[in-house]
Amino acid sequence: QVQLVESGGGLVQAGGSLRLSCAASGRRAYNMGWFRQAPGKEREFVAAIRWNDDSTLYRDSVKGRFTMSRDNALNTVYLQMNSLKHEDTAVYYCAATGMWSSYFTRADFGSWGQGTQVTVSS
Repeated sequence: QVQLVESGGGLVQAGGSLRLSCAASGRRAYNMGWFRQAPGKEREFVAAIRWNDDSTLYRDSVKGRFTMSRDNALNTVYLQMNSLKHEDTAVYYCAATGMWSSYFTRADFGSWGQGTQVTVSS
């Protein structure tokens, strides 16, 4: 098992940037993902990074704006979010999985952080 703690959320104007961090404790060789959940909506996949080669995967609506990266020495993953839009407003969750897929769902991830709120004002 791995424990995950997110940070870096906040309030930002549309067009601005935020960087989310997710610190992991425990086993290191996990593929990591970011999900988000807006009020009244399902939790949706945002991005993932593979532990052994840093391959990344993004949902279409964030491609070119969001970048996921990892620092293995710190056992931390990041989500750099640029050109933020009002529709990016959500609670963002970090998650860990032992599998890799070209299409991730919530059920593929077994460990979750507590979430961090991102609010983008229009």
